[in-house]
Amino acid sequence: MKKVGIMGGTFNPIHNGHLFLAEHACGQAGLDYVVFMPTRIPPHKPNENIVSADHRLNMTGLAIEGNPHFVLSDMEIKRSGTTYTADTLRILKENEPGTEYYFIVGADSFMAMLDWMEPRTIFELSTVIVGGRDQYTRQQLDEMAEHIKKSFSGRVIFLDMPLIEISSEMIRERVKTGKSIRYYVPDKVESYIIEHNLYK
Repeated sequence: MKKVGIMGGTFNPIHNGHLFLAEHACGQAGLDYVVFMPTRIPPHKPNENIVSADHRLNMTGLAIEGNPHFVLSDMEIKRSGTTYTADTLRILKENEPGTEYYFIVGADSFMAMLDWMEPRTIFELSTVIVGGRDQYTRQQLDEMAEHIKKSFSGRVIFLDMPLIEISSEMIRERVKTGKSIRYYVPDKVESYIIEHNLYK
């Protein structure tokens, strides 16, 4: 059975923390590859200043160039309206029922997943991979994982990886204030942001 990771997000912009998380997920969970899937209209960030879907898709494509285990998908970008993870996983499973899907998130997103649309569907159709601890202790994360297991028979994998404290918000603020984002994002993404005058 093919094992495929799903790395969803606004990617506004994509940064090295995203790539670091996906690489660790791929190696530690034995994934065949990771699909990077920018969202069109993210349901959890209604007030965020988001650049166009095309820009975010282009930057994501540039960021993953050269990694044979990373794949770009415009599936959520093409769908109209707000996109939900449960719907995306349902479509993927219908198209490839023989594939085992792994949904990759940071600790902050993991701890909020019970508030997402149809969490039961997410845990039924995928194994959730969690990277980084952010502001949460391992005990808090373990308690959430146990709750998910009891409530939904959900499967959770915690990655063994250093915490990379980079956020898209941090990068946007640095660009806005004229600070360097070198080593925060891949070189090609930095060049793209400069060329298209994004986040000014």
